[in-house]
Amino acid sequence: MKKYLLSTLIIFCIALQTPAQISTSDSSTTVMMFSAFYGYQFPGGDMKNRFGSNSDIGAGFQIKTKNNWITGVDFNYLFGNTVKNQSSLLDMLITSNGEIIDANGTYGIYQLFERGIFLSAKFGRLFPLFGPNRNSGIIITASIGYLQHKIRIDVENNTIPQLDGDYKRGYDRYSNGIAFSEFIGYMYLGNNRLISFFAGFEFIQGFTKNRRDFNFDEMKKDDSKHFDLLSGIKVGWIIPLYGRTSQKYYYH
Repeated sequence: MKKYLLSTLIIFCIALQTPAQISTSDSSTTVMMFSAFYGYQFPGGDMKNRFGSNSDIGAGFQIKTKNNWITGVDFNYLFGNTVKNQSSLLDMLITSNGEIIDANGTYGIYQLFERGIFLSAKFGRLFPLFGPNRNSGIIITASIGYLQHKIRIDVENNTIPQLDGDYKRGYDRYSNGIAFSEFIGYMYLGNNRLISFFAGFEFIQGFTKNRRDFNFDEMKKDDSKHFDLLSGIKVGWIIPLYGRTSQKYYYH
């Protein structure tokens, strides 16, 4: 996670040091865009039975053509603190008072979290409205990609052997599959690169399956297919690299 955030920061710093030409207010131009974003999502479908709401941070790269078509790729890292039905998930390990005995004969300390990723390629269009130039406006995109999520089990000092190594995999519900998403929102590309952003609503539909060979709590393999939904708001900061629109150049 730290390496991912550091890499994103380095890319943005490099982009800020490169010369950029600023578009005129009455013309549309090709724009390459690096973005960093944050989202807050609510689960639906089968995913609602396992997790609560989650956050989503990520980075992306898009190209907006002179004709206002948009293509790009995004990487999303999903994380949340709410895992539902914890008592039933670990029922075979929990004592009558709701604790798990660790290797030292004391009560082990553990936590469950939601973790996941969504990788996608997008295609869409900009409708230039309400902005400082013809490169800002309403954006609508659709994406296809790969959704993965699981229950992360953290044990303090790794003192619970029942939740260590391969044993942990029998409870984590590691799932993945093809997914689709839609986004509608507003994109503002200012004549100053530092004031460029987007905000809107995103909807994700995932067709996933549990990839573990066996669920220990259910004493069986889960072969069923799941329909996972996520919906929420997303806001992001954009570093645009403008194409040629005039003979005037500005350096940052």
